Amino acid sequence: MSEALAALIEKLAPDAGDRVVFLGDLVDKGPDAAGVVRMVRQMKDEAAFETVLIEGNHEDLHARYRVNLAVRPTVAAEQEAGNGELASLNAQLAPEDVAFLESAVPFFRLDAHDILAVHGGIPGDMLAFPTSLDEALELKGKDRRSFRKILRTRFVSADTGAFLVQGHETAGDPFWADSYDGRFGHVIFGHNPFMQGPAMFPFATGIDTGAVHGGALTALVVDGNGRRTFVSVPC
Repeated sequence: MSEALAALIEKLAPDAGDRVVFLGDLVDKGPDAAGVVRMVRQMKDEAAFETVLIEGNHEDLHARYRVNLAVRPTVAAEQEAGNGELASLNAQLAPEDVAFLESAVPFFRLDAHDILAVHGGIPGDMLAFPTSLDEALELKGKDRRSFRKILRTRFVSADTGAFLVQGHETAGDPFWADSYDGRFGHVIFGHNPFMQGPAMFPFATGIDTGAVHGGALTALVVDGNGRRTFVSVPC
């Protein structure tokens, strides 16, 4: 995967003043997750362009694992039993790599073009969205848990629009982007692979094109006039 990422960045050729936003799930995805994390971290540290990492559900999983290693080792051992990459990847990451992963943000806004980038999606019953990262970080308890469903949303209830845990949806429950009404802007998201290429919905665009499954690694390019084009490399 690191080779595909290097090829995509070379093809994009970002300059100073450009911004490269990663939609999360750098980990648990392919045979060289540590190499991918290191490459993106070095971009953030060294490249002339700005690099932003949005937190995915797998970054969240690894963050909770690291906390459990320190304070709840029995829970950490249970996590390891369900995901073999937790311990192996943690051992391969340098402290600066871990710090980079923990700097991930839950969303990114491109206000000039009314774009909101998240990892997963927007539950249909979400009526408000934080206006800033600081506001998001201040959320507590139920409000925080509700907001962080943006890391995991795929299907939503046909009746209420509420988030559904994967596998609990029924035939009538829509994919979130099919019913999303654009209330928080045009959403760019990953999380759900679309093997036939980027998926375009009325108010959302999915750019996970199944790199880890042998598909392609895809970027959406938004120019200064808001025009959108896709750049992909095969995996």
